[in-house]
Amino acid sequence: MIKVSPKAKEYINRLMVKENKEPSTFVRVGVRGGGCSGLEYQMTFDTQKNETDEVYEDNGVMVVVDRKSLLYLFGTELDYSDGLNGKGLFFNNPNASRTCSCGESFAV
Repeated sequence: MIKVSPKAKEYINRLMVKENKEPSTFVRVGVRGGGCSGLEYQMTFDTQKNETDEVYEDNGVMVVVDRKSLLYLFGTELDYSDGLNGKGLFFNNPNASRTCSCGESFAV
């Protein structure tokens, strides 16, 4: 399961309105090799689901993740920060054994 915090929901909704996304748009999250810790998070808006996608809805936000990425992201929460140490969406991933200082990559 992928969860979405209330702050992340508000930010995602504002962003979808700003970018004129159609109502069928969802958040696609994934993982790929790269970054300073070995794996990088990916997040985009999408409207096309694949056969191997898993679909979750939390807090009114539909999140889609491919099965391979789900192995690394299961139990993760999308959150939003507007603090001094960085602004934007980020992943609270309980599976990450280490993360880089920018928060964009991790290792398991």
